[in-house]
Amino acid sequence: MKRFIIIFFSLLALAACKQTHEPGYIVQVSLGGWHSPDYSASQIIARIDSVSRMIPVQKVIIGWSIDTSIYKEVGTFLHSQGIQMLLWLPVFAETEEVCDNVPAVDLWGNIPANYDLAAGEGFRFNCPSSPENAANVVGIYDKYFADCGFDGVFLDRIRTQSFVSGVGGVLNCGSSLCREKFAAEGVDLEEVKASWDTLGDAFFNVTGYDPVGGFSFENPLTAKYFEAKGHIVSSGVAAVADSLRSRGLEIGMDLYAPFMAPFVGQDYAILSRHADFIKPMLYRQTFAPAGMGFEYDLLKAAVPSATGWPSFEMTAEFLDSQLDAMAPYPCGKYPGIEINYRENVVPTSPEYVTESLQHVMAHHFDGAVLSWNIMEAPDAHIAVLGQAK
Repeated sequence: MKRFIIIFFSLLALAACKQTHEPGYIVQVSLGGWHSPDYSASQIIARIDSVSRMIPVQKVIIGWSIDTSIYKEVGTFLHSQGIQMLLWLPVFAETEEVCDNVPAVDLWGNIPANYDLAAGEGFRFNCPSSPENAANVVGIYDKYFADCGFDGVFLDRIRTQSFVSGVGGVLNCGSSLCREKFAAEGVDLEEVKASWDTLGDAFFNVTGYDPVGGFSFENPLTAKYFEAKGHIVSSGVAAVADSLRSRGLEIGMDLYAPFMAPFVGQDYAILSRHADFIKPMLYRQTFAPAGMGFEYDLLKAAVPSATGWPSFEMTAEFLDSQLDAMAPYPCGKYPGIEINYRENVVPTSPEYVTESLQHVMAHHFDGAVLSWNIMEAPDAHIAVLGQAK
């Protein structure tokens, strides 16, 4: 009898251990822009019901149409299934149609060029230091979404422009408010601009790369600038997150991969302290903003004479390096893996999805975010997740 009891509780412990390491899935529903949602509530419910029969769905990120009837109906269904509903909410971009914002400018006072991938996604960025911009984002939630039954918010566009707009995209924001904040960090933006004007591409020379520590810049001012930028942008994000958290909401955050995050002002150490979970976009097969190889190629094209930049292949081993880099931070971790398919933008396959998930699972994180629109993801890409071991 004693032996039976020992075996019984040993099996329970093994089952509990296995359950701990089972991935949880978060799926995203992209409704398009603020107006004229792409899907009806009944279409979304049918799709989530179908997907949840293939994989365990923990949360659904949905937005950001202001047709609130959709969320109320979808939320009722999700909550009946024990699934949380989070509002997909852009912060420093895409809000121009619903409020007036102070735009971000580069160090020369220019508004960086947009990247128009799709309707409603112009990637036009606003000043991260403006209290009006922060208040606008919270105001959008209060005005349109507060009574829709959301369990949380998923903060997107929490950065500056990237090398999509060339060097001016990352030497940014140079507004008067940001200049004051850089000065408080000990960085004179006029000195940064002069250094770039003098050194050119050499301003971006690096002497090494470590997955945890990031790139080591040859020019101390370059290193100091990007460190300060991370503090300023991420503190702006933290203020928005804290305000929304005070409304009883869970906070998720959309982040660039660790190796590219400093260029767009994302400081993981700051952001992870203000998030319930982070979603680093570890997109190896995305040829659009946030795609890891896409963004890195833009960097090298923007500063072709800069030295020291290593060659990165978007292999599973490189994915592991980014998963390792996100490991130390004190919040939930759901790496973003793209499961959508579009021939020239995101040419994924079931094999790619399986490989990516296996490496995420090996790091024993909380799960994965299936990016970026479950409504369009091929069933074959989802079914393999239910078979993953």
